[in-house]
Amino acid sequence: MSGGVLVLNAGSSSLKYRVLDLGSEETLLRGTVERVDESGWDQAFAEVHRALGDDLAGDLRAVGHRVVHGGDRYTRATLVDDDVERGIEELVALAPLHNPPALAGLRATRAALPDLAQVAVFDTAYFAALPTAAATYALDRGASTHARVRRYGAHGISHQYVAGEAARFLGRPEPGLALVTLHLGNGASAAAVRDGQPLDTSMGLTPLEGLVMGTRPGDVDAGVLLHLLRHGYDVDGLEELLHHRSGLQGLAGMHDFRDLLAAVDRGDEHARTAYDVYCHRLRKYVGAYLAVLGGADAVVFTAGVGEHVPRVRRDALAGLEALGIEVDPDFNQQETDGIRRISTGTSRTEVLVVPTDEELAIARQVAQLLAGG
Repeated sequence: MSGGVLVLNAGSSSLKYRVLDLGSEETLLRGTVERVDESGWDQAFAEVHRALGDDLAGDLRAVGHRVVHGGDRYTRATLVDDDVERGIEELVALAPLHNPPALAGLRATRAALPDLAQVAVFDTAYFAALPTAAATYALDRGASTHARVRRYGAHGISHQYVAGEAARFLGRPEPGLALVTLHLGNGASAAAVRDGQPLDTSMGLTPLEGLVMGTRPGDVDAGVLLHLLRHGYDVDGLEELLHHRSGLQGLAGMHDFRDLLAAVDRGDEHARTAYDVYCHRLRKYVGAYLAVLGGADAVVFTAGVGEHVPRVRRDALAGLEALGIEVDPDFNQQETDGIRRISTGTSRTEVLVVPTDEELAIARQVAQLLAGG
């Protein structure tokens, strides 16, 4: 397939963009527009259009958009029309940090490039077929059905991509392969994957559940929220607390891992507690997913923290030798491009670092959709 695809990955205050050739998958252009919240999305796209130039823009076949939450409506890459745009808007409440910027990007590109196919690729889609036992909350069935409450997951684009890359690195087909994949960035999630399909994942109805994150708490007893409601919080206050003042930020007053580790090394007790809680939660999920899978062929680290903070990898997997996981300290410290193995030669479970590439994964889904797949 000839032509290019413009991939937009819209964050809360930045816009990553990349143009890939649909045939060769070569990157033709990439960049980031910062502080979009200050300049507005129309201005951000104007910057992208200037970067494209007339020649590159004229060769585009489609625009692919990363959208975090598709609910139960959108379970695969989807051509965007007015109805789909409205549907994504209706799901904003489930991903208030993530769906609004994606929606703004969609509207800006539909207006500026009306002749191109606009394709939404959803982070939740990979988990649409989670086993019922993993997707279901033990709540009143009528209440859950009425509000469409279930576990949707997130980071599915990344989990699916690194699971496939890990299989290729190991020289194994995905059928028969069991993996624990760990996407550790400012947002963080884990997945248990067997035969290329997820059996469980740590995020739930929203991207708040599961692992400790930069500003989000991960798992919290629902009773804590009721307790806070009775002590002066309202719903908006809870939402702000859970999305912006929890996780590492809430515990340590910082969420950049470089700052956090520097504070730990200075003897900051709050930073130490935050780091220990982060690693404890991560270790607990690894152990749980080994049980879900009945053992794993590999544990896979990806995303900013997972790829670039060896201390987290070491400490999160420390003490799991009895479960067949042994990290080689020298391999773990190496910083190299591409996929690398960081487990010892005697580890029964491989430990891999696999760089994620969400933009490439989105481009592939766009190409498949355009080809009628």
